[in-house]
Amino acid sequence: MKTNQKQNTVLTIGTFDGVHIGHQKIIKQLVEVANKKGLQPSLLTFFPHPRMVLQKDVNIKLINTISEKELLLKRFGITNLVVKKFTKEFSRLTAEAFVEDILVNQLKAKHVIIGYDHHFGRNRNANIDDLKRFGEQFNFEVEEISMQDINDVAISSTKIRAALTEGDITTANAYLGYNFMLTGNIVKGKGLGKTINYPTANLQIEESYKLIPKKGVYVVQAIIDGELKFGMMNIGNNPTVNGTSQSIEIHFLNLDKNLYSKNLSIEVLHRLRDEQKFESIELLKQQLDADKISTNAFLKKYDK
Repeated sequence: MKTNQKQNTVLTIGTFDGVHIGHQKIIKQLVEVANKKGLQPSLLTFFPHPRMVLQKDVNIKLINTISEKELLLKRFGITNLVVKKFTKEFSRLTAEAFVEDILVNQLKAKHVIIGYDHHFGRNRNANIDDLKRFGEQFNFEVEEISMQDINDVAISSTKIRAALTEGDITTANAYLGYNFMLTGNIVKGKGLGKTINYPTANLQIEESYKLIPKKGVYVVQAIIDGELKFGMMNIGNNPTVNGTSQSIEIHFLNLDKNLYSKNLSIEVLHRLRDEQKFESIELLKQQLDADKISTNAFLKKYDK
């Protein structure tokens, strides 16, 4: 967490997982206030997710990794993302200490935009009325996000997670307002794809909390060395060759480059089919040929 904040800030606080269309409405409001008042547009978030720490919910899956979130927030005008490490000790901080130490002294908040139902401090026992009272005490304004906007945020997040779990990329992307992404390093695979003329880049995602869409074959795009490239991605266990662990493999169309050790952000555009087990490698290749035809047909209609 940055503690050398020099500029006064307009601040919102929350997980903002997905940075989806509901969040974007709040961010737009925040950026407008920042421009009007000459404040730095800032967002305070916590990591690990509080549920991972307080409820030991290790199975929680998030739409974005921290690096993806930072990239998206910048895109929408937040120039200052502050990630506070969430610990049990931090959760015991009193509401007043949280406001004075973090919001006022460290983040120099002059305007806080927050949900009507926001709770904070030890045992989450302080609410927006308490925050307004602290605002008078420490000289910052508190602006309330409406019930409607908060509901929109919650509904969108739930629908996005459900859609990704079902492989419904079209719905997920509509609620996100951008293409869902998977970010990781390209690592060496078994090399089977190369033997059937479908070499693949194997994407390794470090963050175990990242939500991975349903197994299957998808149309994707990525920026590689400054160029937009399209491809087919398989999420699954490679059942045709009796694979046991899940992998994410991308065959890029019209690309002949060594991608090992590159960090790539793969944007998921469309789902083609479920993962299948084939009786032979030859039948798998025939299906990949058909997938390539389907991918090109989708890309012809796709508005880049």
